[in-house]
Formats: sequence, C-alpha cells, structure tokens
Amino acid sequence: MTEPAWYRSLYGRMAIGALLGLTGLLFAQAALFLWLLGRSDRPMAMRSPQRVLRFVGVDLTTALESDPQLDLDSYVREQFGRLSWRMFVVLPDGRVAKNREFTVPDALLHAAQSAARDNRPSPSHRPLEWIGGRLMRLRTDDRVVAVVGLAPGEGPWTPVFREYGPSLAIAAAVLLIAGAAGMAVFVLRPARRRIRTLQEAAEALGGGDSAARAPESGGDEVAALARSFNKMARELDARVRELKASDRLRRQLLADVSHELMTPLTAMRGYLETLALPGAVPDDETRDRYLRVVTEETSRLESIVGDLLDLARLEGGGSVLHREAVPVEWLFARVAERHEVAMRDRGIRLDREIAPGAERVDGDTRRLEQVLQNLAANAVRHTPAGGRIRLSAEPRNGRVAIRVSDSGTGIAREHLPFVFDRFYKADASRAQGDGLGSGLGLSIVKAIVEGHGGRISVLSEPGQGATFEIVLDAPQGRT
Repeated sequence: MTEPAWYRSLYGRMAIGALLGLTGLLFAQAALFLWLLGRSDRPMAMRSPQRVLRFVGVDLTTALESDPQLDLDSYVREQFGRLSWRMFVVLPDGRVAKNREFTVPDALLHAAQSAARDNRPSPSHRPLEWIGGRLMRLRTDDRVVAVVGLAPGEGPWTPVFREYGPSLAIAAAVLLIAGAAGMAVFVLRPARRRIRTLQEAAEALGGGDSAARAPESGGDEVAALARSFNKMARELDARVRELKASDRLRRQLLADVSHELMTPLTAMRGYLETLALPGAVPDDETRDRYLRVVTEETSRLESIVGDLLDLARLEGGGSVLHREAVPVEWLFARVAERHEVAMRDRGIRLDREIAPGAERVDGDTRRLEQVLQNLAANAVRHTPAGGRIRLSAEPRNGRVAIRVSDSGTGIAREHLPFVFDRFYKADASRAQGDGLGSGLGLSIVKAIVEGHGGRISVLSEPGQGATFEIVLDAPQGRT
C-alpha cells in the first residue's frame, strides 16, 4: 500500500494543526501582553524593588521638604496606588501610610518604626539610606523624615503576575478552548465522519450487502483504508460469485451425471429383467440381441465413468504431464490410422498440412494424441458421407496452432460458448453417432490443452462445418 504524502496524512494534518494552534496561542498571548503593557499606567511594574524604593524615596523626600504637614496617607495612595508593589511609609511620629490595603508584618513594621525614630547622624550623609533589603530611610538636613518599605514576598515578577496574570490566564483558556474546538471541527470531525462511514460499510458487508463500499475520497490513511476495504469487498464479492457459480455447476454436473448414468442403467435393467422372466424371450436370436444391447450399454457406462475419472484427474492436477518435443506429423499419422476404416467406408477425405516451423510441439505425447483423436472422432461423427476433414499446423508468435476442420453440419452461434461444457450437446443431430460417446470428450480436450498452458477455441457456421484450433508451445531446446 502506498503511503500518503506527509502533508496529506491524517497524522501530519493533526501535527500541523497542533503546531499552528500552539503558534497562534503564543502569538496571541504575546500580542495581548504587549497590548496590556501599552495600556498600563504603571511604568514601574517591571522594575526591581530597589529602583521602586529609590523612586518613591526621592518623590517623598521632595514632597515632605516642600510640605512637612503633608497628608501622607492620601498622597501615598494618589501617587503610588497605581504601582503593583505593596508599599508602605512610616513617619517618625508613628504614622503609617500604605498605597493599598494590606497587612505589614509586625517585625518589618517595628523595624521601620525604629529606623524612623533613629535620628543619629548618617555616616555617609546621603539622603537615602538602605536598611536591609526592603527598607529605605529618607533624610533631610541629616534628619530622618520617613522610612519607606516593601511588603515581603514581592519578587521582580510578582507585580507582573498580579497585574497581567488574570487577563492572560483567561485569554489562554479561551484560546485553548478555541484551538481544541477548531482542531476537533476541521481535523478530527471529518476523519471521524469518514471512519464512521467506513464502519457502516463494514457492518453492511458483514450483514450480507455485497455491494457495500466506502468512499475513497482523500489521500490520507482513512482513504487508504477505504481503498483496501473496497478491494477486499470486491475480492469477497468475486469469491462469492465464483462459489455460487461453482455450486451451480456442481449441481448441474451432478444432475447431468445422474442423467447420463441413468440412461444406460435403465436400459440394462429393463433388458435384464426381461431376460430373467420365464418365457419372455421367444428365441435365441432375440436373447442374443438383448444381450448385445446390455453389452453396449455396459460399454457406454464404462466409458462415461472412465471419462469422468479422467476429467477429475486432469482438472484436479492429479495427472502428471511428461513433456517432450512431439512431432506433429506423427500425431496426424496416428489420427489417420485410427479413423482410416470409418472414413473409407463413408468416403470422407482426410487432408494434412504442416507449415514450416510447426513440425513439433511441446507436450505429453499420449495426452496430445488423446486431444487430436477426440477432435478427429468428433469431426468424423459429424461429417456426412463424401465430406472432408483437414488437419493443419502453422507457427504463430513462437507457438504452434493446430486446426481440425470438418465439412459437417456446423454449430449454431449461440451454442459455441458451451461446446466445451460437460454433457453439453448443441442439437440432436450433433448427438447422433455410435451411441457410445460420453458427452465429456471436448471437456477432456479443453482440460488437457489448458494443462499444457495452451488454449482451445472453435469457429463454426451452420452448414459450413466446424474448426477446432489448439495453440501450444513450440519446444525450446527439447529434442
């Protein structure tokens, strides 16, 4: 089975769909983040805690220098409420201001209050003095005016997550759901529908619908599976038809054999019962005639049984062919010898002609003689007195074609396809003869020819005789 191209494969399409979905999700998330960042009025959201404290410290120092009575709580909320950081301010008088509502740990709050009350001169004389990692003391004229601190647990990305996390999480969930729905609708749903159709076709075929087929559209694995299924269905249908035909032929053969065997058996039984009745036969001449009829019917019965066994061996492969280069002239001579008396008594002329290149054929000598003898006997039987029979051979495409022609009554066109069937008789006139024919001669001829790898055919027109032609292999290196 030919593998589909990767871009037409079901798994390939699923991989491409997943890749495109993931890429789209990442691009959408990035675009949303940049959009939110552009709309944000908190420019210090991504700065480090130290920079945030320095920025707040400078701003508060300036504000307190200009207005020592500043409403610190309101100012902190208005100026720094937009920051994502949780920030608090402690004044020396103990007041505490926060940019939003949160609880400052007691230890950190006590440390900030102690630092705010410590008015010892600064060794560095800087207006901003770090106390630990999260507190900064603000000085004016070497006097502590406030301590600024950040609540613990705040990392560099904590404000970012707090600011943009909910929006990005909701967007990611929506995009994932949309991507999964798109994958299901555009990739998985068509495949599921086609697999379902294939399943229905398989169930219909299993239910006895030999015409059930699956659609083969597409170039992926599902289409390849459908093509394999349809091929299997066609083969099964052909096998079923062959089995039905074989069964029909078997039944017909059984009926034909029964009929053919019943005819001589009935005749024999009738004559034997007559001979067994006391006084039923008036004289010896009648008794001899009855016995002669019984003998003839016995010979006919023996011929039918022998031909049936011979045909069974040929068609079943039980007959072994001993192939050799057989002279065609010898086969023609054997035919002439066998039928010389019958042809002389009826004034039938026999012509023989062998073209150059057709002197020998490859095959079993005994079986090929049987073929020609059967065909010749058939020709003699149906050729009227004073008629003509012709045996000819000619080369044809590396093979040898042998013809047996007669000038008899011929065969109607509608009967030609059936002349090689068992017990088939084209008409009453063709059935006449010596009365000992089994009706299996041409079937045996066909089986022998086909066993040699050859073919046999017949051409005939009513009133113009019949021509049987067999085509056999020429010998290759055999002598």
